[in-house]
Parts: sequence; structure tokens; C-alpha cells
Amino acid sequence: MKKIILTITLFLSINSQLFSHVNHYSKFNYLEYELFRNNQSIGYHKYEFMREGSELSVRSEVSFKITKMGVDLYKYFAKSEENYEKGIFSSFSSKTKQNKKDRYVNINADPKGKELIIDGSSYKGKADKDIIVGTWWNHEIVKTKAQISAISGRIIDQTVTFIGKEEINIDDKIYKTLHFNFKSSDETLPESKKLNTDIWYEEDTYLWVKASFDKSGYWEYRIKKVN
Repeated sequence: MKKIILTITLFLSINSQLFSHVNHYSKFNYLEYELFRNNQSIGYHKYEFMREGSELSVRSEVSFKITKMGVDLYKYFAKSEENYEKGIFSSFSSKTKQNKKDRYVNINADPKGKELIIDGSSYKGKADKDIIVGTWWNHEIVKTKAQISAISGRIIDQTVTFIGKEEINIDDKIYKTLHFNFKSSDETLPESKKLNTDIWYEEDTYLWVKASFDKSGYWEYRIKKVN
């Protein structure tokens, strides 16, 4: 355990300047991921990066469905918008449809920059300004003690472990990546609420390349298109 903690500390210390803000994504305009469940393609997740002066708006759309014998067992659709001013988070909003259930979250940075104000379907209140929304594209999430659910606003305390450097193959392209594991710090949570997700970021660009987790099946996000 001490070795793992030391590895993370050294990694984050060496890369503290590299992980300083979202400007590492300045050359990306569009990201698209294919979503798989038990190795079967079921949907997509798209990001569009809109820039105007010092403002950045990241618009996201997720859609997937699980079918069996031609019958839709589960349908999911979500849209969100994440805004930054000079690389600093200013607001986030999302609307999600899970089958017939509607969920939402609106997050705004306090004008004084001291905290976040959350209005979500699962949580309403304040949060530390350094907590990041769990949309995964922003690699700064590896440094935070918690993340905010992009679906409902729930605050998820997390433990992040740097697994190591790995080469992964997606559609016959080799990516040199940094592999992290994210787990809920609160072990008393029910299994349905626990976070346990593996994320891979490209070593040189910090591009989110892949994600995987087990929850009623094995799920993977794989990078499909980058502009």
C-alpha cells in the first residue's frame, strides 16, 4: 500500500504542471467513443469543444440501449454542457432519461470562486470548488478527492490509484497510456452506488482513450474518432 501511495505521489508531483488546466485539450474539437457491453456495441458518447475567446464550452451527448430478442430492455439518453472561463470551471448542466426516469443536475461556481453550488436530482447543496464533474474527458479528475455525478449531482468520494503505463490497441492503433483506477472511498455504500472504474489517458496528450467497469455486465468506452 505504501508503495502504491508513493507511486501516485511521485507521478502527480512530476506532472503537476502538465495537469494544471483544461488547455491541454486546445487542439481537440470533437471526440467520439463507442460504448460496449459484454463486447457488443450498444451506443455512443460524443463531445464537441466550442471555443470563443477565453471561453470553452464542452457539449456532450450519450445514447445507448440494451436489447434482447429485438426487445428494448433499457434505454439511456443524456445531454450536457460544461463551461470554462480561462481554463477555470464555471458551470455544468445535464438532463438524462433512463428508461422513463428523468434525472438532472445544474452546477455553478460561486462568484467568489470558493465553492460549487449544486442543484441535482440526487443532491442539492454546496461542494468544494476543486471537485470535478465525472465526465472523464478532463484528466484533472485523477487529482481530486471526490467527483460529482454528471447525472444527478451526487458527490462521490474517491480513491485514485495509478496502475502504471500500458500500451493498448483500439481499432489497430496502439496508444501509449497512463492507467488509473477510481474507487469509492466509502465502503458502506451499496454495490449499486459504488464507483470502481478503470480509465486510460494517452501519455503525451492526456486524451481519454478508454474506460471499463463491471456492473450487470462488462462495459467499455473506446475512443473511435478524434478531430
